[in-house]
Amino acid sequence: MPALSSSLLSALNEQINAETYSAYLYLAMSAHCAAENLPGAAHWLRLQWQEELGHATKLVDYVTERGGRVKLGAIAEPPAEFGSPLALFESVLEHEKEVTASIYRLCDLASAEKDHAAQALLQWYVNEQVEEENSAAEIVSMLRLAGDSGSALLMIDRQLAQRAAA
Repeated sequence: MPALSSSLLSALNEQINAETYSAYLYLAMSAHCAAENLPGAAHWLRLQWQEELGHATKLVDYVTERGGRVKLGAIAEPPAEFGSPLALFESVLEHEKEVTASIYRLCDLASAEKDHAAQALLQWYVNEQVEEENSAAEIVSMLRLAGDSGSALLMIDRQLAQRAAA
């Protein structure tokens, strides 16, 4: 199998950074929810943190398997405050849409370079992003329906607490 092109290697290293930032962002969001006494949302976001670390690790392993060098860059500092639960989960959804766009750019590059192995790997991420966006959109929808109802928010928080690790 041919080595990764320099452009694809660079793009994969950028995606490793983006996935690691996603983990960092979700950990910050989890801490915010814990401070706001929303343990279910904190739990859901903590599991998301772990999942994002897995996404980054999968890319690290792939780059190494293809003979490339992983270059870890600085991770941007995430915000510490996120507003209401609705605002927070709207941010989650927007963030996942940005990640999807980034994955699509990687897919386009792998396709243009006719790197079939990279295309196969990236298809897993495409499918994963469908799940990620859908999950966030469902939570946003529930929170919008809840409106200003504290009891509805507590019910949603309890539901988020039931998320099991992947």
